[in-house]
Amino acid sequence: MVVDDHPMWREGVGRDLAAAGYAIVATSGEGRQAVRIAAAARPDVVVLDLQLPDISGVEVIRGLLEAVPGVRVLMLSASGEQHDVLAAVKAGATGYLLKSAGPAEFLDAVARTAAGDAVFTPGLAGLVLGEFRRMAVEPAPADGPAPKLTERETEVLRLVAKGLSYRQIAERLVLSHRTVQNHVQNTLGKLQLHNRVELTRYAIEQGLD
Repeated sequence: MVVDDHPMWREGVGRDLAAAGYAIVATSGEGRQAVRIAAAARPDVVVLDLQLPDISGVEVIRGLLEAVPGVRVLMLSASGEQHDVLAAVKAGATGYLLKSAGPAEFLDAVARTAAGDAVFTPGLAGLVLGEFRRMAVEPAPADGPAPKLTERETEVLRLVAKGLSYRQIAERLVLSHRTVQNHVQNTLGKLQLHNRVELTRYAIEQGLD
């Protein structure tokens, strides 16, 4: 699903996605309408502009996640301002890409978002990691010992926090794609998390960057 208030931009993004083999289940130029449509269309991924005429993209993210639990939201915005990026991520966006990105970078970001990766325009990932690390001031729960991760699991988690894909992690650590997936699933289980986005946030909070 593509949500942007500029018709030419919205249609252009839709054409690029369709040409790459994606099914465009809906488009919208307004936030409230987008949430209503998404509840019926049930998209897997929403490409969402931050600035909309009726409500903010941040409000739309919250509405989308409530209407379609598990939907993945890729912000596609002209703004790279820190407060905009952090607000979107804290609201539940899976990734944040600037509109200055080229077609290949955009399509790669959509594919990675669909796979559950946390995707950011280069430069923004470090901003998000650093800010979440500074904001992570809540003490760890005292209802039991902290989960013990192996050195390899910690290493994989650190690379997840940097926004690397499974394939990139596998290449860097000279492991198979399947082995990396297994490490991530084991880590999710130990930490009682549900997906890579939650895992990334945990890594950020622990300062594993």
